Amino acid sequence: MKRSEINQILTEADAFIRSFGYVMPPFAYWSPEEMRAAIAGGADHAARGLGWDITDYGQGRFDALGLFLFTVRNGHAADLTRGRGMLYAEKIMISRKDQLSPMHRHNIKAEDIINRGGGTLVLELFAPDAAGAIDPDAQVEVPVDGMLRRLPAGGHLKLAPGESVTLLPGVWHAFWAEGADVLIGEVSTVNDDRTDNVFREKIGRFPKVEEDVAPLHLLVSDY
Repeated sequence: MKRSEINQILTEADAFIRSFGYVMPPFAYWSPEEMRAAIAGGADHAARGLGWDITDYGQGRFDALGLFLFTVRNGHAADLTRGRGMLYAEKIMISRKDQLSPMHRHNIKAEDIINRGGGTLVLELFAPDAAGAIDPDAQVEVPVDGMLRRLPAGGHLKLAPGESVTLLPGVWHAFWAEGADVLIGEVSTVNDDRTDNVFREKIGRFPKVEEDVAPLHLLVSDY
């Protein structure tokens, strides 16, 4: 992705988020120099992966295959090992209309995916088999706002604004926005995007950036 494209996405995303009354934390608006200075001075934004995150999954087709994310808070993997401390994370995300976030699962992370507003959020779901791969035949069960929903393998779960689904580790999922762009909330256990994303296809998690202009803000992948 070109840095100019990333800068434009950041600007549009900030406006979209604000349109729903969600206020970003102050560090979202630090300049690249301010973020680098903070990290050099001991801030743990890099260690926790806090901040702006845009991905085209390394495929160069953001409008068709991509996702906008901002990690607001996040614990450390060591907290999970100890079983105490900051065991949670929070993200705000945007899925554009008909933009696919491809099929994947997590080994560690459990997550609530929340439609915070906009169009309909559609999730394609599969249960894992004994080896963790997609089971093409098994029914998948997920809690939707406290009510258990059962779908066939590959079934589509549609979430209207305000609705949410809990995805436990191992559940395969892909998602996209239907009808209009969707603001997505994610509340989860500690998040590690470097090691805890298992994709069905051989794709990357972070974009390859072409530096055609200076960055508006650093991405977590820039840290």
